Amino acid sequence: MRNFDRSKVKGVVAKLIKVRDSSTMTALGVRMHDTSLFVSYLKSGKLTLTNLVNFQVTAGGKLFNVVVDTENTGLLQNGDLRRRVTIIPLNKIQSHLVPPRVQHSAVRLVGNDNAELALSLVGYEEELKTAMEYVFGSTFVCKTVDAAKKVAFNREICTRSVTLEGDIFQPSGLLTGGSRKGGGDLLRQLHHLAEAESKLHTHQKMLSEIEAKIALLMPLQKKFTDLKTQLELKSYDLPLFQGRAEQNEHHKLGELVKKIELELEEAKSAAKEKQLVYENCVNTVSLLEKSIKEHGDNREGRLKDLEKKIKAVKAPMQSSSKAVKGHENEKERLVMEMEAVVQERASLEAQLVSLRTQIDSLTAELEEHKAKVAATRNNHDHAQSKLNLIRQKMKECDSQISCILKDQQKLQHKLSETNLERKKMENEVKRMEMEQKDCSTKVDKLIEKHAWIAPEKQLFGRSGTDYDFASRDPIKAREELERLQVEQSGLEKRVNKKVMAIFEKAEDEYNDLMSKKNIIENDKSKIKKVIEELDEKKKETLKVTWVKVNSDFGSIFSTLLSGNMAKLEPPEGCSFLDGLEVRVAFGSVWKQSLSELSGGQRSPLALSLILALLLFKPAPLSILDEVDAALDLSHTQNIGRMIKTHFPHSQFIVVSLKEGMFNNANVLFRTKFVDGVSTVQRTVAAK
Repeated sequence: MRNFDRSKVKGVVAKLIKVRDSSTMTALGVRMHDTSLFVSYLKSGKLTLTNLVNFQVTAGGKLFNVVVDTENTGLLQNGDLRRRVTIIPLNKIQSHLVPPRVQHSAVRLVGNDNAELALSLVGYEEELKTAMEYVFGSTFVCKTVDAAKKVAFNREICTRSVTLEGDIFQPSGLLTGGSRKGGGDLLRQLHHLAEAESKLHTHQKMLSEIEAKIALLMPLQKKFTDLKTQLELKSYDLPLFQGRAEQNEHHKLGELVKKIELELEEAKSAAKEKQLVYENCVNTVSLLEKSIKEHGDNREGRLKDLEKKIKAVKAPMQSSSKAVKGHENEKERLVMEMEAVVQERASLEAQLVSLRTQIDSLTAELEEHKAKVAATRNNHDHAQSKLNLIRQKMKECDSQISCILKDQQKLQHKLSETNLERKKMENEVKRMEMEQKDCSTKVDKLIEKHAWIAPEKQLFGRSGTDYDFASRDPIKAREELERLQVEQSGLEKRVNKKVMAIFEKAEDEYNDLMSKKNIIENDKSKIKKVIEELDEKKKETLKVTWVKVNSDFGSIFSTLLSGNMAKLEPPEGCSFLDGLEVRVAFGSVWKQSLSELSGGQRSPLALSLILALLLFKPAPLSILDEVDAALDLSHTQNIGRMIKTHFPHSQFIVVSLKEGMFNNANVLFRTKFVDGVSTVQRTVAAK
């Protein structure tokens, strides 16, 4: 129902109580028509109002009544209930609690330990007190049969009582006996199942929280992966950049600068030497001029000698000056180049420092993300282990429920046999009643027919008289009477001469029928043996077929989707005779269900299974009509290659519009329009 507040429905009484003492479960236990249905509903969490009609309870049919808050909720207008359900509204229900005076009387009569109110043996929430008093407040649970009798039939108490073995004593005198151990076990299993469901809900909530944390950490993991990739790339690029830096033009210029600096130092030292030579020459000229002034004699001759010396000195001096100027120009050029190289080197060193700083930060961030991923992985492993434990407990609960269902089936079978026996006894009683009526009628007729019966009737059954019936067997007397009547009728008539012939004929027919019966029984045993042999052959054939088809199925699917696997295996706990399931693995992860596959993955899977069956029992000719229509080019090529590889001796007619498919064909037929007429072109592939 839409807009219905489910919190108004508290639930079934059986699910709202908790038995405090396990020994009282039989007294409070459940008896139902269809236990398996109830267990399946309780396990699936679908125990609703419409499913409760199949259940009855020992406590007056109230254990499976539904508790609601008000009578308006209990009306359930337009609720579409298909079966009748008893509702207990908390605001209107009138409890039938045993008065304290009666409780004290019961305690005084049988003792406090021998009689307890059923309400005190169950736990419940305070808001459900009225409903629980209505269900359990009018019954005493007693340990012994004697105590239950005293409580039920005492005038001061006069209250319904139940023993621990399940015997019920009503004050009206109605007694119901018989143990209900199955009910107690079922109630115990229900409580265990409820506790397991609570634990499962808690663990599922924890698992959801862990999965949410993992989902929140997934972007960090992605960022960590990206940063790790960048760090690996930068670490790989660093030695390359260092090698390039050593081999580029700037490094060569640096080496050249060092070489030029050495040459510059040599040129400076040479210039200093030339400067010294120049200064010596100037001093010599000064001395010569001075000597010319001092010595006027032989001026011309000395002047000529001096001019010669001056010319001889000026020539190397001029060459030295030119060399000095050239070296100065070269020095200026080298200084400029050195400054440019120094600037380039400084910029490269700055870039190298920034790269190293970035690498250090990425390394620190990588370590931080590694720690987060390790913590997340530990949490995930812990949650996975808890989930595995929960699944194991669920399997154990399923096995226990299966055992309960088997026991219920056995009990139901016994119940059917008991009902059948009861019907037989009822029929026997009816037959005896009819015989009694017939006997009464016969007695009346005999009294009317034989007048001596009336006066002699008083002697019937007395010992020592002719009518001592105890000393005679009525059955033997009747047999003797019938025998005498037959003899009498035989003496009255002639002997039938055909009796021996009829007897011999009947004996022959009997012998013939017995021989036919033996033949039929022999044939029956042979047929059973043949059926068993055929069953064994069928199992062997099915197993061989399964193994072959499974192998081909996995091989074909691996060809269509490389790196993936598929197989056919029986369901868990079953054999291959019960059926096979299709399991698919992408990489190393096996999918739990085919619903996890996309359409592009299901198509190759179905095609692989069909072709595996076809490969087990090949057909003379197979036709595939555009099976690659919904697939991409790589899958189409895989289909063509698979057909060519796995079916070398089979004929296939494949209709396809994709080149990846018909490139593997032996013969290709192309259709096209030429001048408005359909034409077919046949092309044979090169071998």
